[in-house]
Amino acid sequence: MAILHYVRIAARAAFAIVNNLYCIPAYVVWMLALRLTRTLYAPLYWKIEGLMYHWLLAMVSLWSWTAGYEIIESGDEPAVCTNQRTLVLANHQSTADVPILMTAWNPRPGVLSNLMWIMDRVFKFTNFGIVSVLHKDFFIQAGKARRDASLEELRAHIHKYYIPLGRQFMVLFPEGGFLHKRREISQRFAEKNNLPKLEYVSLPRAGAMKVIMEEVGPHREQPSTSKSEDKKDNNFNQNSVKVANKSGDGIEWILDVTIAYPERVPLHLTDVVCGIRSACTTHIHYRLYPSSEVPSDSEGMTNWLYDRFIEKDKMLEEFYRTGQFPAKGSTPLVTRPVRQDNVRYLILHLFFLASTFIQYKICCALLTCLW
Repeated sequence: MAILHYVRIAARAAFAIVNNLYCIPAYVVWMLALRLTRTLYAPLYWKIEGLMYHWLLAMVSLWSWTAGYEIIESGDEPAVCTNQRTLVLANHQSTADVPILMTAWNPRPGVLSNLMWIMDRVFKFTNFGIVSVLHKDFFIQAGKARRDASLEELRAHIHKYYIPLGRQFMVLFPEGGFLHKRREISQRFAEKNNLPKLEYVSLPRAGAMKVIMEEVGPHREQPSTSKSEDKKDNNFNQNSVKVANKSGDGIEWILDVTIAYPERVPLHLTDVVCGIRSACTTHIHYRLYPSSEVPSDSEGMTNWLYDRFIEKDKMLEEFYRTGQFPAKGSTPLVTRPVRQDNVRYLILHLFFLASTFIQYKICCALLTCLW
């Protein structure tokens, strides 16, 4: 049995490598080939890019799904914020958090194709980095030395990409790092500042959220015409990026996401790829807040964010004690298992395999003509 287990791990790792080799290059080549349409008709280019980006993330969700890592959702229904700009706040425990969210949102139409991740800069140098660069995700740089500069870069990125591209979701991990790295620092900070010492999450950093709410929040200041023109002049050619004029549409919802792994042991990316851990179920709990509930002043916003993570800590404590998240008021808790579409997975694989074959043949033909 041990030998079979290691054979399975090796087979899954080999499949993931091959899967990357015929999916990511196919996406990159199609996007480079379609760059001309970005100048002529930006909406078509970004519509195609969004669909292919979703299809690539579906490949990641396939790894998790086939490893037997089930997901059960509970709490508010995120479909309420469909077609409305939403800031997603999630707790951060391991490298599996992002793949788990991809898996949970893969069956939801219009989500993965229409979001912007805010992720650590180190991911820019992974195999998926080129995809995130082309999709215009944002890479934030950790550390005190670069914190202020990174926040200003985020401010510019919102106006350069998030607003012109009409993105709906913006996904932020406010803790700024994995729980096991941040817990001790967070508890020391809490002790010095008379705040609760959290066990299941760490106290969040409010800097990125402040920038987001200042730029696209409900209480943001509307820039004057002259300032708007200055920004337009300083940015690159807006006609090559603009999809829809949503610059007047601010963040309307805050989607608070709490991820709970079985037995307080988080999955890791190696588990998702290789299936090292036995099949298990991860729970995701949603809470929706109108963005107008978030105070506009810096201190009030920070305290509001602290309150959300203090609530998360209490919810996770109850989850690990009882096996389920607390109900909201007198309404009984309803759980929703996430189901994937295996036929769709097959079609997507055939698409990427066909794309790779077509691109290979075209490349061979071009090389023959040149030589």
